[in-house]
Amino acid sequence: MKRFLTIILLLITTLASGAESPLRTTMSLDHDWQFYFANEGIASAEYVTLPHTWSDHECRYATAHYLRNFTMPATMRGKRLFLRFGGVQSVAEVFINGRYVGEHRGAYTTFTLEITDKVRYGESNTLMVVVSNNPRSDVLPISTDQNLYGGIYRNVELIATNKNIISPTVYGTDGLFVEQHEVSEERASGVVSVHLSAKEEGAHMVNMRIIAPDGYEVCRHSLKSGKADKPLAVELPYTIEYPDLWSPTKPTLYRVEASIGNIDNPVDKIVVNVGFRKVSVDENNHLCLNGKVQNVRGVNLAHDRYGVGVALRSEHIDADLDMIKDMGANALRSLSGPHDSYLYDRCDREGVMVWVDMPLTCSLENFNDIYYYPTAAFKENALEQLMEIVHQNYNHPSVVMWGLYSLVSGRGDDVIPFVRELNSLVHKIDSSRLSVACSNRDGELNFITDLIVLRQNVGWTKGSYDDVEVWCEQLSQNKKFSQLRYGVCYGEEGIAEHTVDEVRRTEHGAKYLPERNQTIMHERYSALIGQNPIFWGMWLDNMFDHASHYCNNRMRESGVVAYDHQSRKDAYYLYRALWNAAEPTLYIAERKWQRRSDKVHSIKVYSSVGCPTLIVNGDSVAMYESLPSVWRADSVLLDDTTLVRVVDASGKHRDSVRLIVDKLRVRR
Repeated sequence: MKRFLTIILLLITTLASGAESPLRTTMSLDHDWQFYFANEGIASAEYVTLPHTWSDHECRYATAHYLRNFTMPATMRGKRLFLRFGGVQSVAEVFINGRYVGEHRGAYTTFTLEITDKVRYGESNTLMVVVSNNPRSDVLPISTDQNLYGGIYRNVELIATNKNIISPTVYGTDGLFVEQHEVSEERASGVVSVHLSAKEEGAHMVNMRIIAPDGYEVCRHSLKSGKADKPLAVELPYTIEYPDLWSPTKPTLYRVEASIGNIDNPVDKIVVNVGFRKVSVDENNHLCLNGKVQNVRGVNLAHDRYGVGVALRSEHIDADLDMIKDMGANALRSLSGPHDSYLYDRCDREGVMVWVDMPLTCSLENFNDIYYYPTAAFKENALEQLMEIVHQNYNHPSVVMWGLYSLVSGRGDDVIPFVRELNSLVHKIDSSRLSVACSNRDGELNFITDLIVLRQNVGWTKGSYDDVEVWCEQLSQNKKFSQLRYGVCYGEEGIAEHTVDEVRRTEHGAKYLPERNQTIMHERYSALIGQNPIFWGMWLDNMFDHASHYCNNRMRESGVVAYDHQSRKDAYYLYRALWNAAEPTLYIAERKWQRRSDKVHSIKVYSSVGCPTLIVNGDSVAMYESLPSVWRADSVLLDDTTLVRVVDASGKHRDSVRLIVDKLRVRR
């Protein structure tokens, strides 16, 4: 209770100080929520702090209530008040003092509601949010490998403004969009779209200026606009001569400021960072930024982490992105929907390219799922979520493509006309980026989006790895399919604790998933796909293991890092050796397979520093490069206990492991 009163006093003080400022005031509402399930009643309530989810790795479908009180000081009368929710999974209904404010349907997007006329000033107010993650046929995603954990899993803010503002209710954004119409080394031009919401009569000055990275103002423009009860887009043109363009190797950011009123003494102001760049595809179907080919090395990133589920905090996002970059990936894909904007802010600053999905997806495990309903309610929700996704991430230069669907099956109602509608809409909203989709089927569906990524496990689920090369050759020679702009997404499940003496194909639905199987697939695929010029990019499915109620182990264990987001599998070091040119890698693979039944084995090493020296019980053993960055020594004789060491030519980088021959080891 003491802490709760402290929070209320802090809110009063902060908002009261905002009365003296002409600009908006933002206050966190993350603390002191009472949480209880609807079927259990308030007597079972517990205090929680946001971000919060009511599930962990197991998914519980339910309806729950979040309840908290706040006091709005009388001095704030005359201000406009808004609630901004960073993310609620999946449906939220918001009430102030028992009065309905609004609803939001969608698991991964932000929304903002105005509560000015619902608040009692000078006394306590009750905020209630009714949250449900129960499956519905009119809220996407309907079929997904990711668990929909439920909860208010991102931050909540209370925003106080003056009467004339840049609207915070335009698809959950700040109401400021920097449209890029022409981008080259000589010029960047377009319009800054400012959405004015003015409650007072008369003309209102809308201002814009752009600040270069060196702090100099490079553009300024102002326009007058009248009263706008509903958000009105005011477009201010800009031209920047010889801009510093954004790219993965030089992620240059400009600051764009928009304000209402006098430019030097505004009544409202919004600041965003943007990067100017041109996204295109060249004549060889390669992805280009600013006319330069990008060798896309991407990873799929789910919305999940052990111990917190979907309720990720900034420190979790930081750790994940740091590991992605350490492995050498230069791109990530937000599966089924956008991550918190904090992730994309970092990608903007650090030059990581982003693919953001919308939640039209079908579970990889259960293709019999209904994922698409040809109903008005379904389509309305899908289009609304697409509008939110694009607008909320519009200003991020790191976001270079919009994903429209993933792994939709050929079963059920024909989804192709609706995908065409989505593709048309996304290009109407945003002509500066490309559309993309991840497909595991042939046919017309693959010819809609600008780019297509094929989800393939050729040579693993059936056939041999020689078939991968044949498949690539068929793609390049087929006159129809050679027109497509291909990327490849692939992955195989593997658990570090599961070890086998013999590598063999994992049957669908198996619970025993040896890491060696996963590793060998990645070795072969990285060699056959990574250097093939017909593909514009490769995407690993996934970066991290994540929970999934569809899978036999209740987990999707295809990540190159385990569910704890710390334990790296062998495949991680393979890609680090292949992709990270800045940091050396020298790693003895198959080290978790420590106890072996035979005395004669191959030793495998991942190296980015050339041919390593292998030392087995003090004796040097010759190695050869079997695949890119994969070095082997065959027919190595092991003792009952053998120390295996490896060192590079400089002697600076080394690794070691102790192997044990256990003749009683049971073969699986």
